[in-house]
Amino acid sequence: MQVDGQTLTVSIWRGVESGVLRDYVVPWRQDETVLDLVTHVQRRLDASLAYRFACRVGMCGSCAMTVNGRPRWTCRTLVRDVLRRDRLELRPLANLPVIRDLVADLTPFFEKWQRARGRFEPLDATAPMAAIRPDSDERRAIDAGIECINCGVCHAACEVVAAQPDYLGPAPLNRAWTLMRDSRDGNGEERLRLIAAAGGCHSCHTHRRCAEVCPKQLNPTASIAGLKRRAAAAALRGKL
Repeated sequence: MQVDGQTLTVSIWRGVESGVLRDYVVPWRQDETVLDLVTHVQRRLDASLAYRFACRVGMCGSCAMTVNGRPRWTCRTLVRDVLRRDRLELRPLANLPVIRDLVADLTPFFEKWQRARGRFEPLDATAPMAAIRPDSDERRAIDAGIECINCGVCHAACEVVAAQPDYLGPAPLNRAWTLMRDSRDGNGEERLRLIAAAGGCHSCHTHRRCAEVCPKQLNPTASIAGLKRRAAAAALRGKL
């Protein structure tokens, strides 16, 4: 429901890396999401505004932006919950190249997934896929990190990624740990060598920013701690 006569000012990043913030005055509706607000600007005030979205219901993660300094899914963020003195500031996700306006280039993020060998590689590709019981310890360990949807929010929030561009980052390392808990995956040793090298799990400073901002309430910090323990044990056995 719209509050009669009430408006807010939203400052939106326009351009690429060297762009500027541009102010737009928009009506404030109590039940409006940040993505609704951006859509209003694009459809009613400035059709040249570039942004990204798809599902609008918190399933794809493509609408992630920096909202008042914090990376968030904008489709699940109500304006009233993040408003500061009747103002909002929207920027693209940090720690990534800017394509234009609010659209970040996720290519470096997904390249790090590849470096971390984030794909499932079965022990025997010719054999039927084995089942893991839903009530087993293994299934519960996998489930703790499996709901990541690659939105890049943790990547944008990570201070280590900002300071050390070759660091794999929370999401690829969380994925690596999830795969290494799966007894059906056959690439654990090679994956561990890759993520224990420079830019891997040992670069994490345990700031926990990734866990604080994850929209899925995952804890990549815990996954990275598991990788550190496994890497240390492998090193003691002479496996690294």
